[in-house]
Amino acid sequence: MAGAWQIKVVRQFFGQANGVPANLTVDTKAVLGPMPRPWRNLAQGGEDHAWRIDNLVGQIAALKPEYIRLDHIYDFYDIVQGSPGNVSFDWTKFDLILDDINKTGAKPYLALTYMPPAISSGDILAYPVNWADWQLVVQKTIEHVSGTKGIRDVYYEVWNEPDLFGSFKYYGDKNYLTLYAYASAGAKNARGALPFKLGGPAITALYENWFNAWAKGCSENDWRCDFFSWHRYTNDLNQYAEDMQLAKTWVQKYPKLEPTLEFQITEWGHDSNNNAGYDSKYGAAHTVAAAISMSNRVERAFAFEIQDGKDPEGKNYWGRWGLFTHNDFGANSKPRYRALKMLDSIADQRLQITGLGSWVKALAAKNDNNETEMVIANFDPKGSHSETVPITFINIEPGNYTLNKEFLSGSKQNQEVATDAAALRVEILMPANEVAKVRLIKN
Repeated sequence: MAGAWQIKVVRQFFGQANGVPANLTVDTKAVLGPMPRPWRNLAQGGEDHAWRIDNLVGQIAALKPEYIRLDHIYDFYDIVQGSPGNVSFDWTKFDLILDDINKTGAKPYLALTYMPPAISSGDILAYPVNWADWQLVVQKTIEHVSGTKGIRDVYYEVWNEPDLFGSFKYYGDKNYLTLYAYASAGAKNARGALPFKLGGPAITALYENWFNAWAKGCSENDWRCDFFSWHRYTNDLNQYAEDMQLAKTWVQKYPKLEPTLEFQITEWGHDSNNNAGYDSKYGAAHTVAAAISMSNRVERAFAFEIQDGKDPEGKNYWGRWGLFTHNDFGANSKPRYRALKMLDSIADQRLQITGLGSWVKALAAKNDNNETEMVIANFDPKGSHSETVPITFINIEPGNYTLNKEFLSGSKQNQEVATDAAALRVEILMPANEVAKVRLIKN
């Protein structure tokens, strides 16, 4: 019998070689509830010292983010001062970015990284000289953000990609679990804080051995553990939901954790390395198609990242992950930003939709004017697959309609259609790596 890995490889091969074309059916009366929006979460990596989004607040607010994840808070915002065993705290620079996040309507999701140079002899990927210092740093961070700043429901994520940055293991001399244990103790000591969440480890992908080691440690030692997090960069649109299903299966072995443990993908995209697709419609189509694939399966996923760093060679576009270019090049929005904005514009009453294909993904909703809306993405990693997509609207009133089509590429079309039955079939041409919003309007 073929193993799970073999089955996945076979499925991917035939999906890429042949694929299944979409044949969409939207039941205009089958309201399934509020539209899940896992994409309303954004992340920023370490690009610029004391990075801010004050010049992008309005554009980011337009995406209606729920959380913004920050990395490099200790080495980029000069929070921890002093020396091992004698530390003090300066929140001046950090408060500015916290205030920016608040202005976007989001809350902070803080990766507790990297080790403050003041307590690690200057090495941000090393253990602290004294573990009591790290414990205190976590305690004071929580007390400041969730206490002094008065921000409720902040997430504190212990480290970022420990299997990469710092080469931590879940055993041995450089054990991530030690880092986590002292962070948990710091969280326990925090006073005057509003409700918050603590978790981790934000590993580079979903690894069962990492999960089991962390879950076992939390269960046996009563470490605080509100969420488990990982990253996923892939062109396989099914992988995000498969990750979530796996994690929820693994946690069943830990009855102390299973009832309340959250699972979150705190970075995602199509490539963890610089890739020209992040500057083009390729990245836009992947972002929308992947977000649709996560809908109703992944609660919270953080698109990486908000803004490019500066290219050492001075290029404006250099395949960096940002939704916006660097400030020195105008902080211009890229196709991924515009695609996310189009996706989030879909109405809140989710409708039943069937017939999604290998390349074409779609969501459907009913808006306040009783019109049916759809967002459709045709993502093809090879950039060559165009598809004429049939869409059948069922349970509609007979009569005349306008089919409004708006494409990410900029074109807009209005098509007059009519039916004397309770169903209407139309077609929409979706070029490779295109995103479209469709509205069916009763005349």
